[in-house]
Amino acid sequence: MNYSQKVINHFRNPKNYGKMKKPDAIGEVGNKTCGDVMRIYLKVEGNLIKDISFETLGCVVAIANTSLLTTMVKGKTIKQALKITKQDLVKKFGQVPSIKVHCSMLAIEALRKAIDNL
Repeated sequence: MNYSQKVINHFRNPKNYGKMKKPDAIGEVGNKTCGDVMRIYLKVEGNLIKDISFETLGCVVAIANTSLLTTMVKGKTIKQALKITKQDLVKKFGQVPSIKVHCSMLAIEALRKAIDNL
């Protein structure tokens, strides 16, 4: 599969990767068909996402998408974070094989689940 350089960079050097100690909320989602599992950890002060990290077991795009999403959300308000769509992620990456676009939605779903758990 052909991936953009940005996808490769986020896969090889994921940002905000790892389990967070004492998060305010955790969101976990998975896709039984492809086997991807994502967990997002949040630390929130007031309405601001002060810190975010993730653990993803999945393909190149699943890991890259979750990494990219954390960079887009850190420092944003909850309201701003909820406005991010899978199209925003795909657009930032440039080239994502159509069969892998669902991974973008999984990252968004994990974030929304974490926000719901606040």
